[in-house]
Amino acid sequence: MPVLDYHQASSMDRRHESSRPQVITVASGKGGVGKSSVSANLAFALQASGRRVLLLDADFGLANLDVLMGLQPRFHLGHVLEGRCDLADSIVTGPQGLLIVPAASGNTRLAEMCATEQAGLIHAFSDLDMPVDTLIVDSAAGIAGNVLTFAQAADHVLVVVCDEPASITDAYALIKVLSRDRQLSRFQVLANMSRDAGHGQQLFAKLLRVTDRFLNVNLEYLGHVPFDERLRQSIQRQQLVTQIWPGSPAALAFRDVAKTVSTWREVKRPRGHVEFFVDRMISPAVAVAS
Repeated sequence: MPVLDYHQASSMDRRHESSRPQVITVASGKGGVGKSSVSANLAFALQASGRRVLLLDADFGLANLDVLMGLQPRFHLGHVLEGRCDLADSIVTGPQGLLIVPAASGNTRLAEMCATEQAGLIHAFSDLDMPVDTLIVDSAAGIAGNVLTFAQAADHVLVVVCDEPASITDAYALIKVLSRDRQLSRFQVLANMSRDAGHGQQLFAKLLRVTDRFLNVNLEYLGHVPFDERLRQSIQRQQLVTQIWPGSPAALAFRDVAKTVSTWREVKRPRGHVEFFVDRMISPAVAVAS
């Protein structure tokens, strides 16, 4: 089934009202901070705790979630965009029953999608007939348009930082653009690859000082994931540290983060399954396209 454009998608009948998943977009100002590892391990930790999780690889140009987990999907979002398969056909099952929607690395067609095409692609989610408690979106690094759109459509934006000056500077730039251009005011911050809990707090404090001075936003500290040799080894083995070394410091930290995420209050809105996500993606897309 070809991906619908906005005008086709907006004319489709709406589903009945029901519960809907919580959506978390994981973002970072720069690459190399471990954003995709955070997305995948957080998704696994939530799945292992009993939640039903769908993990979307939204780094359309340089996708790598399937590589992180040693998966070999037959289809990916590029095939959905080309009309070669339905979105449901592209979903693969990962560890612990985690559901993953893979993208494609080096696919310029995906990376160069216009806003209307993004909305049409995401609208395919409304055809998914599966129960999902949490949708985690692993966005691309930086401030590209699709990153901003996914962040705007989410209930929570999780910004990953590490101990690099450019990481803090670029995280601030990302938050500034989301605040200025998409009117977002609340962000969760996770310190990755920190030396210890105190070091993670220091990284958060650096970012907080500059946002408090120049922006009208609310930053919340989600916690830290320590530097862990097991995490590096798990990436080399194309497996998740939360899966193969559940007692490692990094895995324990991801479980703590998952516990906190599980306490986040649900944002009450109508629509069922993930269709609400489509509605919120389409509105900004139309504004850009018009």
